[in-house]
Amino acid sequence: MCLDECPFLGGDIRWRFSGCYRQPPTVLVVFRYFLIFGFFVQTCQKPCGAIPFMRILFLTYQGHVEGSTNSIAFLADGLARRGHDIFVGCPKGRHLWRILERSHVKRLPMVFPRKGSMTTMRLIRDAVRAYGIQIINAQASHDRYASILARRLYRLRCKVVHTRRQFPRSIGGPLQNWFYVHGTDRIVVISHSLKRIFVERGIPSKHMTVIHNGTPRDRYKPPDPEVVTSLRARFGFSPEDRVVGCVSRLKNQDQLVRAMPLLEDLRVKLLFVGIEPGTFGELARELGVEDRVYYAGLVGNREALDYYGLFSASVLASTMEGFGLVLVEAMAYDVPVVATKAQGIVDVVRDGENGLLFEDGDVGGLARGLRRILTDTDLRRHLCLNGRTSAFEEFTLEKTLDNYESFFKELTRE
Repeated sequence: MCLDECPFLGGDIRWRFSGCYRQPPTVLVVFRYFLIFGFFVQTCQKPCGAIPFMRILFLTYQGHVEGSTNSIAFLADGLARRGHDIFVGCPKGRHLWRILERSHVKRLPMVFPRKGSMTTMRLIRDAVRAYGIQIINAQASHDRYASILARRLYRLRCKVVHTRRQFPRSIGGPLQNWFYVHGTDRIVVISHSLKRIFVERGIPSKHMTVIHNGTPRDRYKPPDPEVVTSLRARFGFSPEDRVVGCVSRLKNQDQLVRAMPLLEDLRVKLLFVGIEPGTFGELARELGVEDRVYYAGLVGNREALDYYGLFSASVLASTMEGFGLVLVEAMAYDVPVVATKAQGIVDVVRDGENGLLFEDGDVGGLARGLRRILTDTDLRRHLCLNGRTSAFEEFTLEKTLDNYESFFKELTRE
């Protein structure tokens, strides 16, 4: 048996068992042996079932201050920290761009002037070809269109995944359904409730995968007493005041204002975080509760968490949520939650177990839920305990990353 002129090693090495003839190896050959041996050892040491390295491009034309922006940032940076090559294409200067500045993610400035923009499609093409992107994950309407059209127009060899995070205002009928289903390899939805809605709208169940949002445990630092004291002083809250908070951009918060007259005997103050001051000024004056409604204005993600130290309860009154990340935040800070029984919220809140639910438009039901939380100590303790379990065990970023890794891995094998 002999090996003569091995092209892989590039050396003139001759082996003979009879006579033991051997030409002395050159330095280059020895170095190549060393590299091959190192690669062999590294491969053998790789844990069984390890997720292979992936190159993924996340796209969004939005990236404003909202829960979905946080979810995209957590996901992208989490995957990057696990060793994947992660890129995020979004408009430069958006909130998402700024919060990823010190992350492990590579940011690509992109513009999305309209659906089907040729400029956007060329930017996607250039990114896929320059960085060897395997998967495009589009998050919003403009980039969903662009991702499908760019792959088809430029024959890009990558997978296309769409993520749907909210209740669809319109899905465009059978033609647009066909476009989304045949233009993507899969659609990710962030709750089972959202999946049911899309199935009703004509999207095949087998084409969708449910992956819940998750948040990093280390994001929830104990409230700083000095910061909480400062916030109380800013709004003039006394220690006896019960502060009901709502951390959300503008949705159906008017229901909270309408519930205030029904809670007048409980010294309840209502604090909105995330909407412009005076948004419900006229309604509050009509109801005679103007002196009990406060506004923090638009605040950043990190600053918003400080407000949970003020809250006796947190409310999310919305019918558009695909998930409800702010509910998980409140649970993590031992703040009991009351939320609309609608859409993806029911994936997060189990009525009477880790929060309370009310029917949209039922102001009396909302007021009764708040009264129970503010007056029933045992119920409050029960909801807070189960809420912490939900936040720190059920809806964690680690679970979300595990699910996305497995999902993307299987997708690349198809």
